[in-house]
Amino acid sequence: MNAVIEEQRFLHEDLERLEQAISDRVAQDPKNVRDQMNRDHEVAGFLRRIQDQSRRLLDIYQDADGTRAQEIQNISTGDPFTQFYKQFNEIKDFHRRYPNEPVENLERAYKPKVPVDGEFFTGVVDNMFTGEESYGRFMDLTMLHEQYLNLPGVGGVKRPSYLQYLDIFDVFTEPQCPIKKSDKMTDKYFRYVGDLASYLEGFMKRTRPLEDLEKLFTSFDAEFEKAWEANEVPGWGTEAQMAGPQTEGSGEGIWCRECEKEFKNENVYRNHLTGKKHIRAAEAKKAHANGDAVDDADNGTANGRGNSVQKLKERAIAEREFRVRKLAGAMQTQRSDTRVNVERRQGMTERERQMELDALFAQSDEPATRGGDESDSEGEEKIYNPLKLPLAWDGKPIPYWLYKLHGLGAEHSCEICGNFVYMGRRAFDKHFNEARHIYGLKCLGITNTTLFREITGIEDALKLWDKIQRDKKKEKMSTENVVQMEDAEGNVMPEKVYYDLQKQGLL
Repeated sequence: MNAVIEEQRFLHEDLERLEQAISDRVAQDPKNVRDQMNRDHEVAGFLRRIQDQSRRLLDIYQDADGTRAQEIQNISTGDPFTQFYKQFNEIKDFHRRYPNEPVENLERAYKPKVPVDGEFFTGVVDNMFTGEESYGRFMDLTMLHEQYLNLPGVGGVKRPSYLQYLDIFDVFTEPQCPIKKSDKMTDKYFRYVGDLASYLEGFMKRTRPLEDLEKLFTSFDAEFEKAWEANEVPGWGTEAQMAGPQTEGSGEGIWCRECEKEFKNENVYRNHLTGKKHIRAAEAKKAHANGDAVDDADNGTANGRGNSVQKLKERAIAEREFRVRKLAGAMQTQRSDTRVNVERRQGMTERERQMELDALFAQSDEPATRGGDESDSEGEEKIYNPLKLPLAWDGKPIPYWLYKLHGLGAEHSCEICGNFVYMGRRAFDKHFNEARHIYGLKCLGITNTTLFREITGIEDALKLWDKIQRDKKKEKMSTENVVQMEDAEGNVMPEKVYYDLQKQGLL
């Protein structure tokens, strides 16, 4: 039997079947997220098999050992009947030795599986996502949040909730991140940031199976190499001492790294640098650094190795932090959806959560229960909905009492959104955090959108924005004109309070 020629024919047939299978999947219209993810992962598996089979077929055509050319010569020369009966006898001998050998049916292997009545069909993604992830719609960072709360440096501060953690899990610089650089060098933090990067990378691979993610990850590595060589990695580069990072609250303050203290006035910060408290803290840090340098000099080559290991660990931690920032930036949609989902679930009762899970499972089982009757149900009558009520998850109109309870008949227009009309109070309240309303405010020159909730008129928004700007200027001028004093311990206070305490003999 011509093994090489038969394998070549088999590979060509397999490639054609795979192309037809991909065409069938792309022509489908998934009804829900589960079906869409199943389709994408099946297509991704077909594409990987096409690459493998094409690689094998290319090796056969290259014919490095000359086997294909030898078989073609044996077929084309000599007596054709002799070759025919030789191959026929080989086939008979093979089936005599393996009588129950199954035959692979390529046409059946790549056809979409349609379950019959009562049969439960397990898809590719059923065991790929957790219940919290909801087939890739949301992130599940609950275990990583627990790891973060147990990190050194986090226990002494106010522990962030899971909702707050979703906003700060990709921030690794002071003052938003309470973890100091010395605490970052621990094995516990190294393991945490590695697990966080691995989860985000795996989540992206599971939710985007058809994208070339290896190219994206390679670009992340190249950007990190460039930033590390230029010493520009946030939190690990060289920073000027006079210009501390801006504070999280006002955005205009200055942070003193030695004293770990916040100053809202630059002049007070400069005067603080000459105070006894700051000088003692700076000397303590300098002495610690000099002590490490002396130890390095005493230990010689062995300590030099220790420094190189320390540098490698710093680089590994910085690389993981950089990757987490990049991955989180590439998945902003899932991140914002996760935050909205967590806020929504926090306001639900246990019964409502259970009903939502039942609805999700019912939606997942829908193709299995209706697959066989799809052709019979095409001619069924349309749903009767004369009041134009919104449809529920099952495709049927919601009850009229529920429609009235949620006020879905009330119209709320928003001038900032281009006089767009929102049906119901819930949709109206939700739209203040959506892209349409935020874009309308930005077109008016308004950057801080959180203060403009419940404001729908353009004139009202502009008036409020002008008032906020005037108040900010007045507050800035008043804080700059206030004379602040510093005592011997480095405590900053207004001039009046300073003289009052001095008269009482408390300083």
